[in-house]
Amino acid sequence: MHDLVIRNVVIVDGTGQPGFESSVTVDDGVITSVGDAPAQASRLVDGQGALLTPGFVDIHTHYDGQVCWDKEVTPSSGHGVTTIVMGNCGVGFAPVRRGTHGELVSLMESVEDIPGTALHEGIDWEWETFPEYLDAIDTPYTVDVGTQAPHVAIRHYVMGERCYDDATAEDMAAMRDITREALEAGALGFTTSRFYGHVDKAGNLVPGTRASAAEMETIASAFQGLGHGAIEFVSDSLNDPEERAWIEHVARTSGATITPLMGAGGAPMWELAERLNSEGFNLRPQVGARPASILMSLEGTINPMRQFPAYRQIHDRPLEERVAAMRDPEFRRAVVEGEQILPRNRDAANMISNFDQMYVMDAGLSYEPSADDTVAAIAASKGIAPVEVMMDTFAENLPLLTLFGGYPGDLEKQRRAIENPNSVFGLSDGGAHVGVLVDASVPTYMLSYFTRDRTRGPKMPVEFVVHKLTQDSAGVYGLNDRGVIAPGYKADLNLVDYESLALDRPYMAYDLPAGGKRLIQRARGYRMTINRGEVTYENGEHTGAMPGRLIRGGQAIPV
Repeated sequence: MHDLVIRNVVIVDGTGQPGFESSVTVDDGVITSVGDAPAQASRLVDGQGALLTPGFVDIHTHYDGQVCWDKEVTPSSGHGVTTIVMGNCGVGFAPVRRGTHGELVSLMESVEDIPGTALHEGIDWEWETFPEYLDAIDTPYTVDVGTQAPHVAIRHYVMGERCYDDATAEDMAAMRDITREALEAGALGFTTSRFYGHVDKAGNLVPGTRASAAEMETIASAFQGLGHGAIEFVSDSLNDPEERAWIEHVARTSGATITPLMGAGGAPMWELAERLNSEGFNLRPQVGARPASILMSLEGTINPMRQFPAYRQIHDRPLEERVAAMRDPEFRRAVVEGEQILPRNRDAANMISNFDQMYVMDAGLSYEPSADDTVAAIAASKGIAPVEVMMDTFAENLPLLTLFGGYPGDLEKQRRAIENPNSVFGLSDGGAHVGVLVDASVPTYMLSYFTRDRTRGPKMPVEFVVHKLTQDSAGVYGLNDRGVIAPGYKADLNLVDYESLALDRPYMAYDLPAGGKRLIQRARGYRMTINRGEVTYENGEHTGAMPGRLIRGGQAIPV
């Protein structure tokens, strides 16, 4: 008697090879055969021609605090994700000296838009060192959880109030030793931020932003001889020869996989990756499915209606009343004829008032609008003021989309980056920026939009996208026991009704500790998600199963 048999499916096995019709047998959490299905099993599933893929591996999340109270790890677990990696962008919660955790919470709140009240209430802070943090979060989950050692927390631990200053040689050595300790205890890597948009509440660049090449090279030496681990970072200077020089040095000497976020990177970084990888090193620029973006709404962190005094008079009223006001002729007249009060910060003012860069989301949630979809263009076509289009959208309790980085009118840049053989797919930011986006849904988006629904440019093959979401991303962290449907691999699987796979519209939930809010987006079309051979989601609903475990050391997990 076998544990689980899934028959009559089209297997997209994660390797990028063409899909094929077959069956899968699972025993003790491991795939034991692919081929002829045994006649008996504790659970026999007829796939009815659905896709069977490996569980998705999301390597760029910020659930560092959320895992302390949400063992389901939502919303990622509802989008076919069976493994998450957190601790990205240099921010996290270990190591931390007693009584200083508020400073790390403040930094996480500033950089990743996670409500500090939720973090304060939801985390019990039973640790000081990074190994103690791993022990504290070593609990059952719906998904497997891996984490990385964050530069900001390490610098704060070593340097205290000096953490914004240049590090001494002694500071660098201490940070190296802590990183080594974290890696030996099970951290999957080390992360840092060199991005000038990451600032604390006082407007200071987060600790380590201006860290010297010597500091980065010293910390990276902690990886030498380990044989596992990745160094992840975001940087504004990837096109700077000096930045690339230390990146190349670290790639050649540390033994780590280097994965810079490519938001500000161009041809020089791709050329460096191609050259190093051809020599047997590992430089994997990390790319995402969408440009940097935010969703603006009446409930969100950024609400463009606040620039109008007429709205400020009703801002504290219940949502239903504010939505109703968007249709009220008297209120609309007061908004249109009234003044605007814009923030002093030019970027903030532009974000909420530039109607040429503000889009009404299409029903398919494509994130690939045309020039005709801007608030300004719709207003011109209807002969009304742009703010009236904004109010029409909010009257339906729908968000407005703003895309950054000079959106050219399509997602061809993203497609080409994803298809680059040296890239790795990431940047979902699951668990972060909860008041303005919900990109934890990008695995569903990639599979439904980029392989099936896209009309504004070439699609990508299902097999390729599944490979990027599974075997390819898992390999960056040495998680070579998953991401492939073949005998001996961990039985992390998705049974997908491909033709009906779709995203629901985002909505605001008030389910964080202390009543904190976050955007949630559900998916339709996942018939089953399976982790370690146990069904965790069935037809979009959590089964209550918690087979997920903490991943330590970037190694295969015994199952």
